[in-house]
Amino acid sequence: MQVTIGIKHSGRELSLETSASHDEVLAAVKDADTRAVTLRDDKGRRVFVPAGSLAYVELGETEPRRVGFGV
Repeated sequence: MQVTIGIKHSGRELSLETSASHDEVLAAVKDADTRAVTLRDDKGRRVFVPAGSLAYVELGETEPRRVGFGV
């Protein structure tokens, strides 16, 4: 799933591809006011966003897009 994170006072976004479920990402973001958000991407890297710096989180599709002409 594609996750895009906006950081306060920054013009850039953090984008990562993760195999975590939609619910796991939401659980990590839910308490962002009191603690940091930590996510792991598919390449094994960890993304750490301090509490209070989180502007927004955008979650992509839970199912991958279909490619090709098949129905």
